[in-house]
Amino acid sequence: MKLYYSPGACSLSPHIALKESGLAFEAIAAPTKTHQLADGTDYYTINPLGYVPFLVLDDGRTLHEGPAIVQYIADQAPAKQLAPANGSWERYKLQEWLNTIGTELHKGFSPLFTPGMPDEAKAIAKTRLISRLTWVDGELAGKTYLLGDTFTVADGYLFVVAGWSKHVGIDISGLANLGAFLARVGARPAVQEALRAEGLIK
Repeated sequence: MKLYYSPGACSLSPHIALKESGLAFEAIAAPTKTHQLADGTDYYTINPLGYVPFLVLDDGRTLHEGPAIVQYIADQAPAKQLAPANGSWERYKLQEWLNTIGTELHKGFSPLFTPGMPDEAKAIAKTRLISRLTWVDGELAGKTYLLGDTFTVADGYLFVVAGWSKHVGIDISGLANLGAFLARVGARPAVQEALRAEGLIK
């Protein structure tokens, strides 16, 4: 498998999932600003949408949405318990979290990373994000991870997206449950490996 990623972007989520899974893969940097690979290849010739993550299987099939990619990865390594069994109530709760993170948080950060976005729009986005993150903080009360005591691919996704707060001036220091969660996930060996591979830590 090949995972196309951009350091620190949402593609860090499947990168973490792959490290957690123990599956063999190749990580290929596809910078979202230049859309040019290290060998000079135009990334648009590989993924016409131009964004990351993008997963290419050995047989050439592809996936280009993070929540779908991480579930695929989890299902290739069932013993790692990165996702509950398909058809179970817990799997639907996982999908609920992946959707919540993707639509309410991930997309909520987009205005804050968009050049030229008016300050008024950014202020509205920040207020909404703080509200959503405060809700997540409440949901984490008494839990080790989003679904309980077992780390899943949704935790990796939340770790990545909530972690963007420090880059856009959103103060989450008052959200104790979320802060403890981020520290807990960030200390996982596979997460450390993914962060190191993307040059985000030494």
